[in-house]
Amino acid sequence: MEEVIETSVTESIEVEESTTTLPTLEPEKSKGEFVWTLQATWQLVNTRLEMDPEFDQPVCKKKKLWETVAERVTAKLQAAGNLDVAVKAYECDLKWRNMLATYRKNTERAKRLGVQSVHWEFFRAMHNVLGKSREEIEAQRKAKLNGTKLGKAIASKRFTPILPIPSITAAPTLTAAPSITATHIPPKPPQQTQDVLHLYLELQERKMNMWAQQKALEERKIEAINNLARAISSLAQDNSVQLPKE
Repeated sequence: MEEVIETSVTESIEVEESTTTLPTLEPEKSKGEFVWTLQATWQLVNTRLEMDPEFDQPVCKKKKLWETVAERVTAKLQAAGNLDVAVKAYECDLKWRNMLATYRKNTERAKRLGVQSVHWEFFRAMHNVLGKSREEIEAQRKAKLNGTKLGKAIASKRFTPILPIPSITAAPTLTAAPSITATHIPPKPPQQTQDVLHLYLELQERKMNMWAQQKALEERKIEAINNLARAISSLAQDNSVQLPKE
């Protein structure tokens, strides 16, 4: 007999499906609560997984994102013929928490008994997105950098090495015979250090260019103000000359 693990989360209370679900403390909300059919649940899973990169951002407004999820799920259900269906953002959020709890339990079961032992219908779709290892995420991050200027600079590794200045030794005296010693070659800095220095110098060059442009703009402003002052002074002189004649 196949065993399917599924849990329920009701107002931050997680219980097994076989147990009795505790009633919510807000009965007025449960009266018009959305009924999650299989079709609606699949729409939620697909929409939420499509937006997973947005939810993974360090700074994001989860409330706005869940409102977007609810709008998309409602639009897809209405397009399928369910015109009187409307799901709210908090309902999508609560349902997803419930499904995450079920997913984690099935993930533990898959580690112990193998993936073939999991028969929950949403597991594979969620695991393809949520089950990525850190190595896969790092590989995707590097793939995104390949087309950028920073990625090309790191990939080419064509940087001018910046070596430390060797110390100046005192000249040998006439009485002492000069000793023949091997030339000390300072070690090259690591490639990562060269990359950082190269990027730092590039940023400094950009700052200098921006400062030069700002300085030129300020000089133009001063020149325009001087021209305006000379024009006003000339106009005032002309008016003072014309007044005695009148």
